[in-house]
Amino acid sequence: MHEPTVSGGSDSPAIALGPTALVLGAFAALGAWVPSLVLITLPWAILAGALAVALGAMGVHHARRGTGRLWAAVTGTALGAIGCAGTTALLFAVGA
Repeated sequence: MHEPTVSGGSDSPAIALGPTALVLGAFAALGAWVPSLVLITLPWAILAGALAVALGAMGVHHARRGTGRLWAAVTGTALGAIGCAGTTALLFAVGA
């Protein structure tokens, strides 16, 4: 009997892209838009936002092909973009 060499879509690492982007995007958005957290999380919010956008875009790609959840990837991408844009706007406003 022939065994498939490619694993099924349910155990693929691509499933984790959406939820990872969601968590990083939430961290970036909170770090950029909550005034009491801005000074503590500023460098991490920039990195988390950029990673959330990149991982979320990959998650959307894989979810459209049938692996992973589309809503988590889209939400993580949007939150990452909001957090990254907010942090960038804050840095330009301060003049850094």
